[in-house]
Amino acid sequence: MAQKLLESSALSTFCGSMATMLSAGIQTDEATLMLAENRERSRFQDVCNRLYQNVSAGDSLGAAMEKTGAFPQYAVDMVNTGERSGHLEQVLRNLEVYYDEEDRLFTKLRSSVGYPAALLVIMTIILAFTVAVILPVFSDVYANMAGSLASGSFSSVAISMTIGWVALIIMVVCAVVALLLVAATGSPRGRQRVMHLLEHFGPTKQAMYQLALSRFTMALATLVSSGITDEEAMSRAVQTVDHAKLRARLVKAADSMNDIENPRSLTQAISEHRIFEPLYARMLNVGMRSGNTDETLSQLSSTFFDDAVVQIDRALDSIEPVLAAFLTVAVGATLIAVMLPLIGIMGSIG
Repeated sequence: MAQKLLESSALSTFCGSMATMLSAGIQTDEATLMLAENRERSRFQDVCNRLYQNVSAGDSLGAAMEKTGAFPQYAVDMVNTGERSGHLEQVLRNLEVYYDEEDRLFTKLRSSVGYPAALLVIMTIILAFTVAVILPVFSDVYANMAGSLASGSFSSVAISMTIGWVALIIMVVCAVVALLLVAATGSPRGRQRVMHLLEHFGPTKQAMYQLALSRFTMALATLVSSGITDEEAMSRAVQTVDHAKLRARLVKAADSMNDIENPRSLTQAISEHRIFEPLYARMLNVGMRSGNTDETLSQLSSTFFDDAVVQIDRALDSIEPVLAAFLTVAVGATLIAVMLPLIGIMGSIG
């Protein structure tokens, strides 16, 4: 079994290539074999070979993907859903777009944090040298000049040391966080951890909710189009959600749809438990009345996804200025820490 997940770019390539070959009438086993043969020796090729072996042995594409251990659970769940509903090609197209955008966002995050992280490390080293080496020298200078530190001189050195240590601690914390973030974005499992962290980070909290909502809505649209009942579609779609807040709401909505005494329709459950905003809930209601529930859900999924991408982009664009502000503060703290003792020396000489 593969030990790590495929990169987002590889997942996007796989889903897009599979969708193209399936639309051309190529069978699943043949498609996976063609993907393996048309690639240079790589982990991607190894995964495709495993897929081909599993599919040839009688597994469905979703089951074969799960056995490799190289695909995120969401991708496996969606492919299983697509196979059951007969909309595998459309599911793969949606996954291609999703993972392509995910790769772009993480590449942008890495570039936004990488350069400031390097500068933070450099400033941390400079501050550490200032606090540990330069500032103690001033104490020796005062001792040689006056035998002991005058009260004013002592205060200036003490203030300098305090500023230096506080700035150093802040810079170390910022540098470590930035470096960990850069390292995490370099691996698929690290990216999953970053995604979970972003769910609780103020500027991206709503965006991550919208992203999870988009994934749920896409799963629900696929399930509804398969012809199963709305109640069963809702229950299955909930299983694809790992966002804690959204999942809690969805579970309550699913329970209300299965309530024996007072069952709710899909639109009623979604509206009453505030799964969608009122406008989108009304759009879904109109879609259900016109018999286009799956198409409406697909459109809403795209809307939620685009909204999440815009919000995440906005948050990423603010990262570099924030880190630059920390660097500016660090430079100012360094200058102040050095200048205060000099001012004290000038006062002592005067």
